[in-house]
Amino acid sequence: RKNNLRAKQLSIGRKKFNMDPKKGIEWLINEELIESSPLATAQFLYAGEGLNKTAIGDYLGEKEERNQRVLNDVLYRDINSELLPVSRQFLWSFRLPGEAQKIDRMMECFAQHYCTQNPTIFTNADTCYVLSFSIIMLNTSLHNPSVKDKPSVEHFVSMNRAIDNGADLPRELLVSLYENIRSEPFKIPEDDGNDLMHTFFNPDKEGWLWKQGGRIKSWKRRWFILNDKCLYYFEYTTDKEPRGIIPLENIQVREVHDRSKPHCFELYANSAEIIKACKTDSDGKVVEGKHTVYRMSAASQEEKDEWMSCIKRSSSHHPFYDMLAARKRKAKMANR
Repeated sequence: RKNNLRAKQLSIGRKKFNMDPKKGIEWLINEELIESSPLATAQFLYAGEGLNKTAIGDYLGEKEERNQRVLNDVLYRDINSELLPVSRQFLWSFRLPGEAQKIDRMMECFAQHYCTQNPTIFTNADTCYVLSFSIIMLNTSLHNPSVKDKPSVEHFVSMNRAIDNGADLPRELLVSLYENIRSEPFKIPEDDGNDLMHTFFNPDKEGWLWKQGGRIKSWKRRWFILNDKCLYYFEYTTDKEPRGIIPLENIQVREVHDRSKPHCFELYANSAEIIKACKTDSDGKVVEGKHTVYRMSAASQEEKDEWMSCIKRSSSHHPFYDMLAARKRKAKMANR
């Protein structure tokens, strides 16, 4: 009977953790269901039974000292091995959260642990951090069906040039990582729509819109794909090459009324200058666009609102990009 009561209490504790990780752990400790040490919390999270992996990731990414100690204890296991199997285990234990600072803390902690226990592999922890993140990106690019252009092995090698204190990592290491990930994708916990990979890789939106011409104000129906801070448009959904590309950096979007089409909105540059876009002309040559605004018409009010909000979201910057770029710069600086 005592065991039954404990099992019931543990089940309540897990539910509390899934709703609010910090309060859940406090409740489990107060009820003496787990010990108060960070190590006991780490063991509870590592076992993971009945726990939401997004909640585990959120808890481990917090900056409070206790959370950091728990993360250290979670990572202390089985890290003395090759980078790929360790990364697979690391990413199966929880879901990387969507918040840039949390991802940065977790990746940094992982890289430092790995380099401490495997001191001969990389010259510094920044190299391990950048390469580990490249591995996560590669896994998503190769195996997420919404990523149409799959990266080649050469692309993966060039992405990781000069990241080992200004020197290149051995080519055979990068090729073997690529082949391994291509043949066996990472097992990653189910997506709940609020994580890093969602932010980076899912096309934000795709669908038909009418687009007004720049010089000649006629309307043409085009298939639009919004992805990776760019708006691509195609003549047909099956086309491999877009007819045009509109980068969304410093672009705003506003609702407009047009006499000839309903549900219109337009893209415009902050400084009223020509938008830096390109398109393919009728001879197949790539030419610069001459638009100061791009005007589109959607099929319904609802579609128009959704396109506008997706474009607004896409033109704002995910802060983790900046952190990763800074880390890469550090990794590329040779010790002078």
